[in-house]
Amino acid sequence: MHEEDKNLIQAFFAGDDEAYEKLLKKYLKSIYNFLRTFTADSDVLDDLTQETFIKAWKNLKSFDTEKNFKTWLFAIAKNTVYDFFKKKKTIPFSSFLNEEGDNVLENIKTEDILPLEVLEKAEREKVFETKLAQLPTDYHALLMLRYKEDFSLQEISEILAIPYNTIKSRHLRALTILKKILTQ
Repeated sequence: MHEEDKNLIQAFFAGDDEAYEKLLKKYLKSIYNFLRTFTADSDVLDDLTQETFIKAWKNLKSFDTEKNFKTWLFAIAKNTVYDFFKKKKTIPFSSFLNEEGDNVLENIKTEDILPLEVLEKAEREKVFETKLAQLPTDYHALLMLRYKEDFSLQEISEILAIPYNTIKSRHLRALTILKKILTQ
Protein backbone atom coordinates (compact mmCIF):
# COMPACT_ATOMS: atom_id res chain seq x y z
CA MET A 1 0.00 0.00 0.00
CA HIS A 2 2.87 2.37 0.85
CA GLU A 3 4.44 1.69 -2.56
CA GLU A 4 1.13 2.32 -4.36
CA ASP A 5 0.80 5.71 -2.64
CA LYS A 6 4.40 6.57 -3.51
CA ASN A 7 3.76 5.72 -7.18
CA LEU A 8 0.61 7.86 -7.25
CA ILE A 9 2.47 10.81 -5.72
CA GLN A 10 5.28 10.47 -8.25
CA ALA A 11 2.74 10.24 -11.08
CA PHE A 12 1.06 13.41 -9.79
CA PHE A 13 4.39 15.24 -9.79
CA ALA A 14 4.97 14.00 -13.32
CA GLY A 15 1.78 15.77 -14.41
CA ASP A 16 -0.88 13.09 -13.91
CA ASP A 17 -3.67 15.05 -12.18
CA GLU A 18 -5.78 11.91 -11.88
CA ALA A 19 -3.16 10.38 -9.57
CA TYR A 20 -4.07 12.79 -6.75
CA GLU A 21 -7.74 12.10 -7.37
CA LYS A 22 -7.00 8.38 -6.90
CA LEU A 23 -5.30 9.15 -3.57
CA LEU A 24 -8.28 11.25 -2.57
CA LYS A 25 -10.75 8.46 -3.42
CA LYS A 26 -8.59 5.90 -1.63
CA TYR A 27 -8.59 7.78 1.69
CA LEU A 28 -11.73 9.92 1.57
CA LYS A 29 -13.98 7.57 3.54
CA SER A 30 -11.31 6.82 6.16
CA ILE A 31 -10.55 10.50 6.75
CA TYR A 32 -14.26 11.34 6.91
CA ASN A 33 -14.88 8.58 9.47
CA PHE A 34 -11.87 9.66 11.52
CA LEU A 35 -13.11 13.25 11.62
CA ARG A 36 -16.58 11.99 12.54
CA THR A 37 -15.17 10.91 15.91
CA PHE A 38 -14.88 14.62 16.73
CA THR A 39 -18.18 15.99 15.39
CA ALA A 40 -21.43 14.70 13.98
CA ASP A 41 -22.30 17.90 12.09
CA SER A 42 -22.28 16.76 8.45
CA ASP A 43 -21.60 20.27 7.13
CA VAL A 44 -18.59 20.63 9.41
CA LEU A 45 -17.44 17.11 8.50
CA ASP A 46 -17.61 17.91 4.80
CA ASP A 47 -15.66 21.14 5.32
CA LEU A 48 -13.01 19.49 7.51
CA THR A 49 -12.58 16.62 5.05
CA GLN A 50 -12.25 19.00 2.13
CA GLU A 51 -9.82 21.20 4.04
CA THR A 52 -7.70 18.15 4.93
CA PHE A 53 -7.30 17.18 1.29
CA ILE A 54 -6.64 20.75 0.20
CA LYS A 55 -3.88 21.05 2.81
CA ALA A 56 -2.44 17.72 1.68
CA TRP A 57 -2.50 18.86 -1.94
CA LYS A 58 -0.83 22.18 -1.11
CA ASN A 59 1.88 20.49 0.97
CA LEU A 60 2.43 17.38 -1.12
CA LYS A 61 5.74 18.74 -2.44
CA SER A 62 7.10 18.78 1.11
CA PHE A 63 5.98 15.18 1.78
CA ASP A 64 8.87 12.75 2.25
CA THR A 65 7.98 9.81 0.00
CA GLU A 66 10.03 7.53 2.25
CA LYS A 67 7.38 8.09 4.94
CA ASN A 68 3.89 6.63 5.06
CA PHE A 69 1.41 8.84 3.16
CA LYS A 70 -1.59 7.56 5.13
CA THR A 71 0.05 8.48 8.45
CA TRP A 72 0.92 11.92 7.10
CA LEU A 73 -2.63 12.46 5.80
CA PHE A 74 -4.23 11.46 9.12
CA ALA A 75 -1.90 13.86 10.94
CA ILE A 76 -3.14 16.64 8.66
CA ALA A 77 -6.74 15.64 9.43
CA LYS A 78 -6.03 15.68 13.16
CA ASN A 79 -4.41 19.11 12.96
CA THR A 80 -7.28 20.41 10.84
CA VAL A 81 -9.94 19.33 13.34
CA TYR A 82 -7.91 20.63 16.29
CA ASP A 83 -7.46 23.98 14.54
CA PHE A 84 -11.19 24.11 13.85
CA PHE A 85 -12.08 23.60 17.51
CA LYS A 86 -9.43 26.08 18.65
CA LYS A 87 -10.99 28.71 16.38
CA LYS A 88 -14.44 27.85 17.72
CA LYS A 89 -13.03 27.95 21.25
CA THR A 90 -14.87 24.73 22.03
CA ILE A 91 -13.41 21.36 22.82
CA PRO A 92 -15.43 18.23 22.14
CA PHE A 93 -15.43 16.24 25.37
CA SER A 94 -17.28 13.31 23.94
CA SER A 95 -17.89 11.91 20.54
CA PHE A 96 -21.16 12.68 18.84
CA LEU A 97 -21.66 9.94 16.39
CA ASN A 98 -24.49 10.65 14.02
CA GLU A 99 -26.50 7.50 13.52
CA GLU A 100 -28.04 8.91 10.37
CA GLY A 101 -26.16 7.65 7.37
CA ASP A 102 -24.41 4.82 9.20
CA ASN A 103 -24.39 1.76 7.05
CA VAL A 104 -23.96 -1.09 9.53
CA LEU A 105 -24.62 -3.63 6.83
CA GLU A 106 -21.53 -2.49 4.94
CA ASN A 107 -19.23 -4.73 6.99
CA ILE A 108 -21.21 -7.92 6.46
CA LYS A 109 -19.06 -10.26 4.44
CA THR A 110 -21.20 -13.31 3.81
CA GLU A 111 -24.07 -13.28 1.38
CA ASP A 112 -25.85 -16.17 3.07
CA ILE A 113 -26.83 -14.37 6.27
CA LEU A 114 -30.49 -14.59 7.06
CA PRO A 115 -32.42 -11.31 7.52
CA LEU A 116 -32.87 -11.94 11.26
CA GLU A 117 -29.10 -12.39 11.65
CA VAL A 118 -28.53 -9.17 9.71
CA LEU A 119 -30.86 -7.28 12.04
CA GLU A 120 -29.24 -8.78 15.14
CA LYS A 121 -25.76 -7.89 13.85
CA ALA A 122 -26.89 -4.35 13.03
CA GLU A 123 -28.38 -3.96 16.50
CA ARG A 124 -25.18 -5.23 18.17
CA GLU A 125 -23.09 -2.82 16.10
CA LYS A 126 -25.42 0.05 16.96
CA VAL A 127 -25.15 -0.77 20.67
CA PHE A 128 -21.37 -1.03 20.38
CA GLU A 129 -21.13 2.32 18.55
CA THR A 130 -23.28 3.91 21.25
CA LYS A 131 -21.04 2.49 23.97
CA LEU A 132 -17.90 3.51 22.07
CA ALA A 133 -19.25 7.06 21.82
CA GLN A 134 -19.27 7.22 25.62
CA LEU A 135 -15.47 7.24 25.63
CA PRO A 136 -13.70 10.58 25.81
CA THR A 137 -12.94 11.82 22.29
CA ASP A 138 -9.19 11.23 22.54
CA TYR A 139 -9.69 7.58 23.50
CA HIS A 140 -12.39 7.11 20.88
CA ALA A 141 -10.12 8.52 18.17
CA LEU A 142 -7.21 6.36 19.32
CA LEU A 143 -9.29 3.16 19.21
CA MET A 144 -10.71 4.09 15.83
CA LEU A 145 -7.25 4.68 14.39
CA ARG A 146 -5.99 1.40 15.86
CA TYR A 147 -8.85 -0.96 15.09
CA LYS A 148 -10.81 0.59 12.24
CA GLU A 149 -7.95 2.16 10.29
CA ASP A 150 -5.41 -0.49 11.37
CA PHE A 151 -2.63 1.93 12.32
CA SER A 152 0.10 0.69 14.63
CA LEU A 153 0.56 2.43 17.96
CA GLN A 154 3.78 3.94 16.59
CA GLU A 155 1.88 5.39 13.61
CA ILE A 156 -0.82 6.73 15.91
CA SER A 157 1.92 8.37 17.96
CA GLU A 158 3.13 10.13 14.80
CA ILE A 159 -0.39 11.13 13.69
CA LEU A 160 -1.38 12.58 17.05
CA ALA A 161 2.11 13.95 17.81
CA ILE A 162 2.07 12.27 21.20
CA PRO A 163 4.96 10.20 22.59
CA TYR A 164 4.75 6.48 21.87
CA ASN A 165 4.70 5.45 25.57
CA THR A 166 1.82 7.87 26.20
CA ILE A 167 -0.11 6.31 23.29
CA LYS A 168 0.55 2.83 24.72
CA SER A 169 -0.80 3.80 28.14
CA ARG A 170 -3.79 5.66 26.64
CA HIS A 171 -4.55 2.64 24.47
CA LEU A 172 -4.61 0.37 27.51
CA ARG A 173 -6.67 2.93 29.46
CA ALA A 174 -9.13 3.27 26.55
CA LEU A 175 -9.59 -0.50 26.36
CA THR A 176 -10.09 -0.70 30.13
CA ILE A 177 -12.70 2.08 30.08
CA LEU A 178 -14.46 0.52 27.08
CA LYS A 179 -14.55 -2.84 28.83
CA LYS A 180 -16.22 -1.22 31.87
CA ILE A 181 -18.72 0.55 29.65
CA LEU A 182 -19.55 -2.65 27.78
CA THR A 183 -20.14 -4.61 30.98
CA GLN A 184 -22.54 -2.04 32.47
